[in-house]
Amino acid sequence: MKKLLIINPGSTSTKIAVFEDDKCKWTESIGHSTEELAPFNCVYDQLVFRTELVKKTVEEHGDSMDSFAAIMSRGGNLPPVSAGAYEVTDFMTDCLQYRARDQHASNVGAGIALALAKQVGIKAYIYDAVAVDEMDEINKITGLKGMRWPARGHNLNTRAAALKYCENHGLDYRDVNLIVVHLGGGISINLHSKGHIADFISDCAGPICPERAGGLPTYDVVKLCYSGEFTYDEMMKHLQRKGGMISYFGTADMREIEKRYNDGDEEVKLVYEAMTLSIAKNIAKLFPDVYGKVDCIILTGGIANSEMFVEQIVSRISYLAPIEIIPGENEMQALAEGALRVLNGKEKAKILTPEDDV
Repeated sequence: MKKLLIINPGSTSTKIAVFEDDKCKWTESIGHSTEELAPFNCVYDQLVFRTELVKKTVEEHGDSMDSFAAIMSRGGNLPPVSAGAYEVTDFMTDCLQYRARDQHASNVGAGIALALAKQVGIKAYIYDAVAVDEMDEINKITGLKGMRWPARGHNLNTRAAALKYCENHGLDYRDVNLIVVHLGGGISINLHSKGHIADFISDCAGPICPERAGGLPTYDVVKLCYSGEFTYDEMMKHLQRKGGMISYFGTADMREIEKRYNDGDEEVKLVYEAMTLSIAKNIAKLFPDVYGKVDCIILTGGIANSEMFVEQIVSRISYLAPIEIIPGENEMQALAEGALRVLNGKEKAKILTPEDDV
């Protein structure tokens, strides 16, 4: 039996779990109040604060740090990396501390894992980081030289869903074409083709989301940016945290929005159906990449638990390919399974090098 510590930092919490092989022994979300986080200028400054809380929580559950075979964390905004496992090194944490490509809670995860691993002489890893970029070159090209389509997004959950689908159906991930849709606060859609993520529609370019605006008319966005109404930070928050359903209804809680839909709110009905239609349209956009030869469309993420939401999408795309629903955000399980692949010799962890930091 291999015992694993799994770490998944969020903006106001640090979720941790202990696994014995692929079975979760316990899990806990350590909350961080606004007051506790106020002294820190950026997420990486929270390293010592969060590390001590993780260690304390592990000990309170009766586990000792020297009982773990490895520590696995969600990966952060590194330079572009491949899918799969990376060993956490001082160079990696240096990149996340001083040269992160974007500010995100996941940036501190590798540092926590490495700090704890060093204390007991084991290795720390990350898996399927948000920075995974395996897009085919042709899919990176935009209509403005020097600007490319982004690949950052929900790689951990979507790739886990793709691998689970292949396992359930006795298929080799390297032989299939799968479109995987992550339905969460942000919505991203990616194409897994013959063993790599060949194309990616990120939550800044795709469907209407619960809290992100998704793709918008470019000229109107430029006008809004120069309107004098917003600073850069305010504009980014407007798009990332106050867009989508929040901009219309003041909430990203799809359960509340569905209740209003079922109670007969006509505006909610219109925007909700526009949202599901926008997801269907963006799924269809990826079919030309593989000349329409898609083996399955997979819907995953928290909103995939909603029968009404899923049915509205499925009704518009069922003619395109078979559809599989794998609901939930199974990130902790995915991280544990990634660690086991490394420890059991089924996958070799890669090392981030200075040549990657470009």
